[in-house]
Amino acid sequence: MNKKVFYFIFIFMLFFIFLNVFSSLCLAFGEPQIVNKITSAFDSIKGWLIKIATPAAAVAVGSGVFMKKFSFGNEEKIRTGKKLIKGSLFSYAFILAVDLILSAIKSLVG
Repeated sequence: MNKKVFYFIFIFMLFFIFLNVFSSLCLAFGEPQIVNKITSAFDSIKGWLIKIATPAAAVAVGSGVFMKKFSFGNEEKIRTGKKLIKGSLFSYAFILAVDLILSAIKSLVG
């Protein structure tokens, strides 16, 4: 009877140690599933923002060009058109630069 209890306790402790080591290795080497979902969600949002920013910048530049072209000598509309063109180009360049920087950081980290 003592040997059976000893073997039972020995196997139980061995199983407990194995389970503890296995679970800590899984946590150390794998990312939790929610982190993967959040990362993929942010990548999806970033992709949609880039897709939306391109036509929005084109419409803003086009509006600025038309405002400047059809100002009929009105200096205020010419200045507003120039500001619209410069602002939209600067904003689009900023969005692309941020995307480039984030991609570079992501490639260096992971």
